Amino acid sequence: MLYSSLLVLLFLPLFGAILIAILPSKQVRLIRATAIVFSGLSLLLSIYFITFGDITPNDKGLWLSYTQEWNSRLGTSFSIGVDGLSYAMVILTTLLVWVAVMASGSIKKHPKGYYLLILGLETAIIGVFMARDWALFYVFWEFTLIPLFFLIDRWGDRDRQTASLKFVLYTMGGSVFMLLSLLVLFDATPAHSFSFEAIAQGAKSLDESEQVLLFFGLLIGFGVKMPIFPLHGWLPLADVEAPGPISILLSGILLKMGAYGLIQTTMMLPLAAHALQSLLVILALIAIIYGGLLAWKQSDLKKMIAYSSIAHMGVVLLGISSLNSSGITGAIYQMIAHGFVAGALFMLIGLLYERTDTKDINDYGSLLYTTPKFAFFIIIGFIAGTGLPGTVGFIAELHVMIGGFEQWGWLMAFLGFGILITAAYGIRTIKYLFTGPEKMEMQAVQDLRPTEVLAATVLIVGILVFGFYPTPILDMISHNVDQFVQLTQIKG
Repeated sequence: MLYSSLLVLLFLPLFGAILIAILPSKQVRLIRATAIVFSGLSLLLSIYFITFGDITPNDKGLWLSYTQEWNSRLGTSFSIGVDGLSYAMVILTTLLVWVAVMASGSIKKHPKGYYLLILGLETAIIGVFMARDWALFYVFWEFTLIPLFFLIDRWGDRDRQTASLKFVLYTMGGSVFMLLSLLVLFDATPAHSFSFEAIAQGAKSLDESEQVLLFFGLLIGFGVKMPIFPLHGWLPLADVEAPGPISILLSGILLKMGAYGLIQTTMMLPLAAHALQSLLVILALIAIIYGGLLAWKQSDLKKMIAYSSIAHMGVVLLGISSLNSSGITGAIYQMIAHGFVAGALFMLIGLLYERTDTKDINDYGSLLYTTPKFAFFIIIGFIAGTGLPGTVGFIAELHVMIGGFEQWGWLMAFLGFGILITAAYGIRTIKYLFTGPEKMEMQAVQDLRPTEVLAATVLIVGILVFGFYPTPILDMISHNVDQFVQLTQIKG
């Protein structure tokens, strides 16, 4: 039952997209309702597994898996499965897609194509996290480009065509290096298979110099999506020009695909990970400081959150590069934390932009009185972004700080400086948005609608609940943490 449900979870959004394609274009309410229903069903089904499913890890650490051979000569198979890490990413994906659909009430231009593409994108992203075959992983990875290109290009802001093209070129450029590395790894695999286990076994036969070259190729491919400095150039423009709900998916989910792939790469090529450990920590600290300073400099609200995402994903890279238990725990927790925080902020700022037609922080003021619901949720979002105790970001940053200090000692002062920068622009933003002199043009701004309040509440509750009570997530990813530490240890 649960194994078939795994397939249902993967293809349920795609089925919803097909159903929307059949519906008459004039039935806008029915199309939107269908998107809400299918994204909601995907979320409920993903929650069902962990709540009611009697699932235990197998010898490979997988909770659930399904494999069907595709082509034995090419070594490809339709192999999917979930462990604690991939399952957490699947839940985050279904949650943020549902939130994005709920926040898309203002989409009036070609809503049929819009909702169809969102549900198709959901299947592609879930496929990336479920794939247990590198060929299948690559297919899903590339498939995410198609819906995102059109969602940005057709429904984006003024410079949407440049943003969509830049996004595709960056991603495809990185994917070339990823594909070449995977083909070399496949050639080194005696089992002649693209499965995760076979490729990892074949990688053990490579010496350090070969692993380093392959690691670089995969680092470029995953680093573009993550994004790692200096491969981040597509993100600020894409986040700013994309519709608000699509920005939720770009920063909330898409960046996690890169981090997820880098974690798999680090476990697969441990010799390279140790050889490049110093480089990785330098790139991580640059991202934290650089992203934070650029976010602090911005007056454009969406661009500010985009640059803050670079800094927050730098924390993920810092945790991965520590190669210890505390660090990788913090990295995974930060992936989840950033999904909640970035998702909430992009949704709320996007809705505010729709009502005011401005993203400039200087145009706002005293919204605390006219839009108290906006004020409540946005303030909590920015507080969570600074990693204040009691929020989900604190648990992540604390683990990364401990793991980094174990490995590099006082070098973690740079992480502390990055957190202070985040607090500085967070407090400044709250001040400009909700205090100061009243502006007449802001007096008529409509507060959050009931459906928008529901979507925001779900994310804010997640930020606070997993900040005060992190045990469910820590238990879920514990096996992945142990596996990461075991596979990345270099025996003398």
